[in-house]
Amino acid sequence: MARLGTAGANFGLPAAAGAVLQPVHLAAESARAMSSIASYESLVHAVSGAVGSMTAMTVFFPLDTARLRLQVDEKRKSKTTPAVLLEIIKEEGLLAPYRGWFPVISSLCCSNFVYFYTFNSLKALWVKGQHSTTGKDLILGVVAGVVNVLLTTPLWVVNTRLKLQGAKFRNEDIVPTNYKGIVDAFHQIIRDEGVLALWNGTFPSLLLVFNPAIQFMFYEGFKRKLLKKQLQLTSLDAFVIGAIAKAVATTLTYPLQTVQSILRFGRHRLNPENRTLGSLKNVLYLLQQRVRRFGLMGLYKGLEAKLLQTVLTAALMFLVYEKLTAATFTVMGLKHSRRH
Repeated sequence: MARLGTAGANFGLPAAAGAVLQPVHLAAESARAMSSIASYESLVHAVSGAVGSMTAMTVFFPLDTARLRLQVDEKRKSKTTPAVLLEIIKEEGLLAPYRGWFPVISSLCCSNFVYFYTFNSLKALWVKGQHSTTGKDLILGVVAGVVNVLLTTPLWVVNTRLKLQGAKFRNEDIVPTNYKGIVDAFHQIIRDEGVLALWNGTFPSLLLVFNPAIQFMFYEGFKRKLLKKQLQLTSLDAFVIGAIAKAVATTLTYPLQTVQSILRFGRHRLNPENRTLGSLKNVLYLLQQRVRRFGLMGLYKGLEAKLLQTVLTAALMFLVYEKLTAATFTVMGLKHSRRH
């Protein structure tokens, strides 16, 4: 007796009909997956995340400038954020703390759009209307981070160099740059260092995908707990849990962030060969050199500035993100998915 196919058995149809229905079923599943990935909701989350990050970074941009100087310029004696900012203003002008604002904001906009879109699309595809879990949030955060790193690292390499161009360094091993803008920076880097130089710092960046992953894991976890007790997050809720989540993630991954900044800048020389630093294999070398020069705490040089900047920026970003997302769904008359 002929054996019925699975699909045919389910619907009381012959095997031939089941064989026909099988690809139809797969096509339907594929269509549903694509609709989850290319959904309007994912787009709203991505745009809200991008706008939130741009707003927050603009407000706290001088703190990021101080953090980057402390990470890259190892011989700078000032240790605190206010002291570094005062030095920068005194030596380089009142607007110096905002040097490189446009390329940073452009890169941040692209980066957060990619991250939020990927995270929420994959979440819609995997969770499928159910409640998410801490483990799923961490995995989704890592995958979204890898996609983000591979696509946007060239933008971050360029904006790091533009932000530090014209700075007065204490470290004589730093080679100065002369870029006329974003396009010229891309052109000079590719011409002088090769196209792969645009992905300097990719290895520590890939390791650092755990930073936003940990951040989103804590944020989504806190958010789920609060939403069990109330209908929606208040402004204070979003700000506080965003700040806590980012503080934990930043502290855990800061040594790699320092190496990432140095590699992206790529204008240090390796003594005694006097070669320009730009190889991923130098990650361990940089960590060892920093510990040798400054002790174990050297790995956390600039952490105060980074925590001050990144915690406040993340808190404001999540606040704007939540409010903008909720407002958009309300205006468009769409039901905000409760996949939390």
